[in-house]
Amino acid sequence: MLHIVPLVLGPVETNTYLVADPASGEAVVIDPADAGEDIAQMAQQHGWRIVAIWVTHAHFDHIGGIPGLLARVSPTPRVWLHPLEKPLWERKGGAEWFGLSIGSLPNSTEELAHGQWLTVGKIAFEVRHTPGHTPGHVVLYCAQEQVLFSGDVLFYEGIGRTDLPGGDHAILLHSIRRQVFTLPAETRVLPGHGPETTVGYERAHNPFVRG
Repeated sequence: MLHIVPLVLGPVETNTYLVADPASGEAVVIDPADAGEDIAQMAQQHGWRIVAIWVTHAHFDHIGGIPGLLARVSPTPRVWLHPLEKPLWERKGGAEWFGLSIGSLPNSTEELAHGQWLTVGKIAFEVRHTPGHTPGHVVLYCAQEQVLFSGDVLFYEGIGRTDLPGGDHAILLHSIRRQVFTLPAETRVLPGHGPETTVGYERAHNPFVRG
């Protein structure tokens, strides 16, 4: 059974998720927003080994904790993101747009692709490419646990902003309809900001996605 520890971190209160398979002791961190050292310490307290960092997209508020996390975890976990996010990654997530800065990020990352499968222990996750908020945004779906990590694509009664470089409102809506709303209604949606929701609730009530 998957163990999910949500953490609200960073200057814009981003949801970071420490996700573990207790049976194997393996864990991943999804969107480490800040306080990487604290995330590493929390995993250690649980007796979990962080084996990877999964990035839904490379905005600064989803990657700011990576430098501290990599400095504290050994062996060094691999960082995974979609290749279309690399230009944003190389600009440190656009932190300078908001007068902020983050530490050094690794040059080498592993590539995520639509339809790819990732695992935490023996628990599998499907990668779904969901552009619109950013060109290489992905969501991570675990059918076994009926949970979706939606990043900044879909929120409780909301959707991701599209006014930053690389954003496209029409593409975002298409991504939500094709890659999120096609999932089972009972699927839990754990977003990048705000409270969790479900696919069924958002299909019925999200005011930004109609038809």
